[in-house]
Amino acid sequence: MRDRWQRHRWPVGLVSALACLGPAVATSPATAADARVSTRVAPDGISWTEDLSRVGSDDVNVRHSPGGLRVLDREFRTASADSDRGYGAQVLAPRTLDRPVNRVRAELTARLPAGARVTVEVRGRSADGSWTEWREVAATAMALPRTVSTVQARLTLTDASGLARVGGLRLTADRGPEPRTGVGAAAFSARVFATREGLVGGTTANGHVIQPNDHFVALPSRRGLSPNGSGQYSVQVCGPARCETAPVWDVGPWNTRDDHWNPSSVRESFQDLPQGKPEAQAAYENGYNGGLDGSGRRVLNPAGIDLADGTFANIGLTDNGWVTVTYLWTGGQPGTSFPTWGTDVRIRQQATTTSVEVARLAGPTRVNVRCQVHGQRITVDGITNDGWSYLPDYGGYVSNIFIDVAEAWLPGVPTC
Repeated sequence: MRDRWQRHRWPVGLVSALACLGPAVATSPATAADARVSTRVAPDGISWTEDLSRVGSDDVNVRHSPGGLRVLDREFRTASADSDRGYGAQVLAPRTLDRPVNRVRAELTARLPAGARVTVEVRGRSADGSWTEWREVAATAMALPRTVSTVQARLTLTDASGLARVGGLRLTADRGPEPRTGVGAAAFSARVFATREGLVGGTTANGHVIQPNDHFVALPSRRGLSPNGSGQYSVQVCGPARCETAPVWDVGPWNTRDDHWNPSSVRESFQDLPQGKPEAQAAYENGYNGGLDGSGRRVLNPAGIDLADGTFANIGLTDNGWVTVTYLWTGGQPGTSFPTWGTDVRIRQQATTTSVEVARLAGPTRVNVRCQVHGQRITVDGITNDGWSYLPDYGGYVSNIFIDVAEAWLPGVPTC
């Protein structure tokens, strides 16, 4: 039988806007809290059609032809988590809206042969520049923990046949009742077993080609996957020698739907496990799920994070082992979000380069600045500044030189 173009509508809360299409659709069970959130989009909602023809550097193994968006190489797999053949992803351009929203409806037109899948993920950015996690569409949607002014979508295809085509994607957003949120005061931290990713020359889930001595991590869920080259979702990993902040650029180890850093009320899978305990750890230590991961493989170690070679060595690991991980996009620390620039940037206990180093930023990321002080005057790349920003997520200071704004003294940030 000839495959037909199908149109799919999902009225969803923005924070839960990833849809799985195909002959079989697996969605997370709705909770009682979900059922109290209206997902009906108001008549005056904002609608737009995404441009799928613009394939760029953030996209992985996709091309656009007159028939629609498709995978470029049907044999392609990502490096970590033993992904299926025919993986492809497109990160669409952010859409800045003329009013705040917290709900989105997605309407997708796609032709999918048997075995092919396409997912639509949506996230939102607040006025302070911070992003929500990517979330998936369920039968009953969840609402954003906060309203947003910018919306971004991401398409993920799995198609070993090479015949699937995505013809169009239309989004509609509006603002509903404000959800009750239980965001903590600090970013969530947990002790997690880490393994070395290696796989030099392979391609991560966001399209990064793994280099020798690379600095990034993999987590077993796409909800916190940063676009290629960005640190929008980053973790602080503390090992025997030091801490490093590294971006999340891959998905794994073991699972791909285990956002174990989230509380059970919003965790995508394995909601009966404690927050901070990866499914692989529970399977390995306690025989959870019969000792298998989410794909039915026998779990051989309790890993909940993969570390690229450079990160692995920098924090002082010589073998797989336990580390403390802080998921920096979680929590609700007071302050203002700013981008950083530079690599191997030191965070100090005090506002001086002679103070104890408490962490490093491996590459550009976003940091939460609570306040700023005048400290040691330093010069980097011809830029001189005595301003230092206090970063509550790290308990230390970074020179304002590395805050990627034009001003030497950060606008809108109080003095400590």
